Amino acid sequence: MEMDLPLGSDPVSITRRVEMVERVLENAFTIPGLRRKVGLDAVVGLVPVAGDVITALMGLYLVWEGRNLGMSKWQLARMTANVGVDTLLGAIPVVGDAFDFLFRSNTRNLKIIRRHIAKHHPHAQVIEG
Repeated sequence: MEMDLPLGSDPVSITRRVEMVERVLENAFTIPGLRRKVGLDAVVGLVPVAGDVITALMGLYLVWEGRNLGMSKWQLARMTANVGVDTLLGAIPVVGDAFDFLFRSNTRNLKIIRRHIAKHHPHAQVIEG
């Protein structure tokens, strides 16, 4: 599967980038035997402190793109809170690693972005196939 990174600042390009980042962070790999998809958020989060910081920064990228779409301060605050909860609870040894498999802040934030796109930029909705 080839992925071209859309570089524009238009809503369609932003939507495609956000969806691509969410896929990498939450659904990039399948755990053999469990058939459960995980992404870099759960895998890199296994590295104490540094992993949580890296995945938090990657999650905040979605918030930044949401700002570029003109999302409200309330929506951006919710998205930031999702990343914060994921980061803080994910930083707890062992329990946090299990939490990373269950709480998918980037998927939650993608849903918030998609609702905003549907309402304010309906021409930019990406049809999943």
